[in-house]
Amino acid sequence: MDSLTLISVSGFDRPGITHRLTSTLARHGARVLDIGQAVIHQTVSIGLLFQLPSGTDRDAVMKDVLFAAHELGLQVQFSPIAPEDHEAWVKLQGSAHLIITVFGRHLEAEALSRLSDAIARHGMNIATITRLSGRPSLVSPEARPRACVELSMRGVPEDPSAFRAELLTMAQDLSVDIAIQRDNLFRRNRRLFVFDMDSTLIQCEVIDELAKRAGAGDEVAKVTEAAMRGELDFKASLRKRLSYLKGLSADVLEDIACNLPVTDGAARLMQTLRSLGYKTAILSGGFSYFGERLQRDLGIDYVHANVLEIVDGKLTGNVIGDIVDGAKKAELLREIAQRENIRLEQTVAVGDGANDLPMLEVAGLGIAFHAKPKVKASAEQSIDKFGLDGILYMVGLRDREIE
Repeated sequence: MDSLTLISVSGFDRPGITHRLTSTLARHGARVLDIGQAVIHQTVSIGLLFQLPSGTDRDAVMKDVLFAAHELGLQVQFSPIAPEDHEAWVKLQGSAHLIITVFGRHLEAEALSRLSDAIARHGMNIATITRLSGRPSLVSPEARPRACVELSMRGVPEDPSAFRAELLTMAQDLSVDIAIQRDNLFRRNRRLFVFDMDSTLIQCEVIDELAKRAGAGDEVAKVTEAAMRGELDFKASLRKRLSYLKGLSADVLEDIACNLPVTDGAARLMQTLRSLGYKTAILSGGFSYFGERLQRDLGIDYVHANVLEIVDGKLTGNVIGDIVDGAKKAELLREIAQRENIRLEQTVAVGDGANDLPMLEVAGLGIAFHAKPKVKASAEQSIDKFGLDGILYMVGLRDREIE
């Protein structure tokens, strides 16, 4: 066989187009070497690389394809491909691939313009672009719209650190989230998701809420903020904050638990993970009383958090057992993964504070969620503009698969 030809077809989409084109080629004994098809707003684009047997009249094949395309109302273009060019293309299939996910409430052209420019300047090329979000209605727009595209690229950036830094700046400027990951076996094969609780699954720090009831809200909030920024040792800061709670009635726990402000997208994320059979866990430096309430409400598999000591109906200002700090979170992540027979590469960890960094580093995918600057700078990935359900896009799920 010889004579390699690429045909590019475009026009109004309808059933039977691919069948008609491939049937025409089949009559001439063609072998399909590569094929791709995409449909955008009822317009189809098909690329098909084929090889003809030696001695086949290429002009006759082109004539038959042209006739079929004319009957279908399609435009068609033929491009002869030199064998050496094809071999060079084949060798590229072993090269590194990266996936960039861009998502936000809206996706402006400027975001794709700046992103594609950065990709080219850093020595890479876009192979495919796929929309993961649903089709947006302009007549009945959603109250919380979602827009996401996934770009598959060939090659790696010449300076990975500079490229990531540019993406972070770009995301901030354009009010979108941008994630870059290596396209490997594990990216769409995650099995365990673990979450910090305070300021991640819920939009508050529970210890600050307890301190308000104890009349020490301002003092404790300052310590909490410094601890989350990594300026204070977590265990020492927790003991200091707990001391302000000594004598507080345990009755306030239920009132706070009933009014936990669950983070945007958390319910949708957990429902999806549960329906797909993923394991989930809360690994929190907060308190088990509230983690167990979220466990029941959101259907979470594991909860590990600090246990408040209560004597005679009042908080003692202590916790029972070891404090769950950053090192303990990483240890617990490993333990759960081992118990569930899950590789660490298949785990995802999500958190916002400095005490979350150890588990973010251990996980196959570590995500800083609406995080403190130190955490955002250190984490592999971050989400700043979207809800927790943006994680579903980062693992490659489409809205139609989620809904």
